[in-house]
Amino acid sequence: MSQISGGPGSKDGQVREIIKCGNDPAYFFRKYCKIQHPIKGTIPFVPYDFQNKCVENFTEHRFNIVLKSRQLGLSTLVAAYATWLALFYKDQNILIIATKQKVAYNLMRKIKFMVSNVPSWLLLTREVANNKQEIEFSNGSIIKAVPTSPDAGRSEAISLLIVDECAFIQGFDELWTGIYPTLSTGGRAIIFSTPYGVGGTYYDLYIKAELGLNEFFPIKLPWNVHPERDEAWFENECRNLSNDKRRVSQELLCDFAASGDTFMGAEELESLGKLIRPPHEKKGEDRNCWVWAQPVPGHTYIMSADVARGDSKDYSTFHVIDVQEGEIAAEYKGRMFPDKFAAFLVEIGLLYNTAVICPENNSIGLAVVLEIRRLGYPRMYYQDSNRANIFIDYAPPEEPSKAGIRTDQKTRPAMLAKLEEVLRNKQLKNYSSRLYEELKTFVWSGPKPQAMKGHNDDLVMSIAIGVWLFDASAEYSQQSHMIAAAMFNSMGVNRKTYSTPAQTVTSWDKAIDMTGDAPYLDNKRRRNPASVWDWLK
Repeated sequence: MSQISGGPGSKDGQVREIIKCGNDPAYFFRKYCKIQHPIKGTIPFVPYDFQNKCVENFTEHRFNIVLKSRQLGLSTLVAAYATWLALFYKDQNILIIATKQKVAYNLMRKIKFMVSNVPSWLLLTREVANNKQEIEFSNGSIIKAVPTSPDAGRSEAISLLIVDECAFIQGFDELWTGIYPTLSTGGRAIIFSTPYGVGGTYYDLYIKAELGLNEFFPIKLPWNVHPERDEAWFENECRNLSNDKRRVSQELLCDFAASGDTFMGAEELESLGKLIRPPHEKKGEDRNCWVWAQPVPGHTYIMSADVARGDSKDYSTFHVIDVQEGEIAAEYKGRMFPDKFAAFLVEIGLLYNTAVICPENNSIGLAVVLEIRRLGYPRMYYQDSNRANIFIDYAPPEEPSKAGIRTDQKTRPAMLAKLEEVLRNKQLKNYSSRLYEELKTFVWSGPKPQAMKGHNDDLVMSIAIGVWLFDASAEYSQQSHMIAAAMFNSMGVNRKTYSTPAQTVTSWDKAIDMTGDAPYLDNKRRRNPASVWDWLK
C-alpha cells in the first residue's frame, strides 16, 4: 500500500492507529493530542499517571466525582476526554457546565485547539458547526460548554455531563435536580471541584460516594499526586497563600471542613466529631429525644429551647445541659405543635431535677412560654427589661414577655460568640451527630453566621441559648462546686427566701395530674415556693 503524508506509514498502519485511539483515550492523548503550554507553546499532551488513572475511571464508571487540589490539569484532561469521545463515537451529546462564561469559553478553546491539531487521516468526522460555545461534527456528536444557568441541560438527552468547579456554582442543587433526569437514558457524568466547605450538593454527593451510598465513583486528588511537586513546592505555595489555613485546605489539601467559611474552625469541628456517639435511649412519641446521660441526684440542669411552628420545614429543638459535668445530657429535634412541645419540655424538665427551662420567646415561642406557665412549671428563666437580671422563682413576674429569652440582632451574635468560645475551649461535651452536622453547615454569610441553603440551624440556636446561660458570666467558673450559684449570683438572681418552703418536686407522682387539664403544680405549691438556694446547692 502507498504511504500517506503525515500518517504512521501504510494505510493498514493508519487503521490500526485509529482502532487503538478509539479503544484507548490515554493512547490518543499521548500520540495525537496537542495542548497550549503558557511557556513552552504547543506541546504533546502526555498525561501523568494520576491523570491516566482518572481516564480509566471515566471509562469504567458511569458517574465520577473528583475532589481535587489546584492546578492539576483536570480541566485539560476532561477537555481531551470530551474531544476523544466526540471524534471516535457517533451521536454523543457532551455538555460542559462551568462557573462562568469566560471559563466555558476557555474550555471550548482547548477542545477546538486539540481538534485542529489532530492529523487529518485520523479524523473520521468533520466539523459542521463551530462557535464560541459549541462544536458539532458530521457523525452527529456535539460538544457544548455553557456557564451555569437554572435551565442548563434541561430537556436534552445528555451522553456525558462535565461540571467544572461545581462546589462554587450557586444553585447547583437546583441545577442537579433538573439535569439528573437527562442522564437517565444511560448518560455519564464527571463532576469535579476543589472543596468549598461542608454542605451543598457537591459535598453531599462526594461524601455519599465515599460511603457507597450513591452511583458516583469518588476520586481524590490532593496536591502531592503530581509527580513534580515535593515538600519544598508545598511550603512555597503555602507562603504564596499567606499560610492562610482555609485557603491552603481549599487549594491544596482537599479538606472540606477546613476549606469553607464554617462558623467553627476545622480543628474544633474535628475535635467535636471525635466525641460523637449514639444515644443510650430515645424518648418521646417520635423517639427524637436522644438521651446520653440520666439525671444525677443533686445535679443542676439547664434546658434551652428553639421553637418552630410544628408544621414547617424548621424543627423545635431543646438541649438538657448538666452544669456540673459540662455535657449535653439530652437533646430533641422534631416537629411538635407548640402546646405539645411545651408539655414535653415540662416532662423532661421535671425528669432532670426540675431543670431551669429557657425557651426562645420570639414569635411562636411566646405560645410555648405561656403554656409552660399555665402548666405551673416552677423554674423558668426570666429577664428584666434591660436583660441584666435572671429570676428563677416559684412566683414568676406577671409579664409573660419576661419569660424565656429573646434572640435578636443584639443577643444572637453574643450567644453565638459564646457558643464558639465554649466549644473551642472544650468546656461543653457534645455527643450528638445531629448537632455536629448542623455545625458543619453553619457558615458565615458576610458578617452573619447562618445555615447553608438547604440546611437548618435549629439545634445550633438551641444550644447557643443554653450555653449563654451555662457560661454567660465573667465570674462563672466551671471548676467551682457552686458553679450554678456563682453564675446566677453574678447575673442578679432573685434571692428572695420564703418562710414556708415547699418540698421540691422531683417525681411524676407529685407533679402530674393525669386526670385532666389541671396544671402540673397545684396553687398551694406555687404560693409556698422553696428557696432558690435550696436547689442551687
